[in-house]
Amino acid sequence: MTPLAHDALVGFIVLNVVIGMVTYVTLLERKFAARMQSRIGPYYVGPHGLLQPIADAIKLFIKEDVVPRAADRWVYNLAPIVFLLPCVLIFATLPFAPGLGVADLNIGVLFFLAVSSLEIVGLFMGGWGSNNKYALLSAMRAVNQIISYDLPFVFAAFVPVVLAGSLQMSVIVTAQQGAWLGIVPKWFVFYPVIGQLAFVAFLIATLAAENRVPFDILEAESELVAGFRVEYSGMKFALIQLGEYAHMIGTSFLAALLFLGGWLGPGSDHVLVGALWFLLKAMFIFLVVTWVRWSFVRIRADQILAISWKLLMPASIVLLLAAAFWVAARGGHGV
Repeated sequence: MTPLAHDALVGFIVLNVVIGMVTYVTLLERKFAARMQSRIGPYYVGPHGLLQPIADAIKLFIKEDVVPRAADRWVYNLAPIVFLLPCVLIFATLPFAPGLGVADLNIGVLFFLAVSSLEIVGLFMGGWGSNNKYALLSAMRAVNQIISYDLPFVFAAFVPVVLAGSLQMSVIVTAQQGAWLGIVPKWFVFYPVIGQLAFVAFLIATLAAENRVPFDILEAESELVAGFRVEYSGMKFALIQLGEYAHMIGTSFLAALLFLGGWLGPGSDHVLVGALWFLLKAMFIFLVVTWVRWSFVRIRADQILAISWKLLMPASIVLLLAAAFWVAARGGHGV
């Protein structure tokens, strides 16, 4: 098999695994939220509701595709694809275990952060192309919010990069091997002060970048119905939802890799065991974000921006500088 055919096959497999994972992560969130609110949740389609995502996919596939008469059709129709592509492409640079992944780039973290931010283009296209004032207002809110939180998101993600001395994701995981005093893992989340604060900043920025409560002002149901996607139906709506959850899962994997040691764990020398550890850590991050979503109330737009520019931005810059000074003081070694 040629290298090109091999890469195409690996990419195809990863893409389908991601789509399957996203499909059932929606079920996980609905079950988790139901438990938090003392209700049943999806239960009737298949044993314990396990076939509910498949039923939802079939329903969306056969649902009528309604296009607003006054919409800008080219922009409106392309928006779901432009939104989905970056959300799926971020998985291309994620190593799920040693040697298991599409491409372990030496600028992997930079590639992830750069590509993941491109979702905002498809998001704004959807709001503008719909020719709907609610969708447009939502898109404008999204541009404002996502750009505001992308900066502290990047600064917080660069703290482990500085400590590990590399942008390559496998190197960052390798730098977290071992344990302090033989007890506490050397994951960057356990790095004294700097690691914990950077992890909290990363989670807060993730909530805002993913438009999760309490930062979901761009689709506040009481004001904007469904936000920028309000005019979409059928498979176009499904593609947008797929992109949102894929981006959330990808960010959860990045958090697990940067702060929780990636695939490191008991028995992680075996590729499949390491991949399982990585998946469990990513799902832990996802459930933490979900717990916050179903536990807090929405805050105002001015409060959202104030948290970013007045608190999170300076704090993340100080953390990054502190990590840099620590590495310099140790002669270029952060760990």
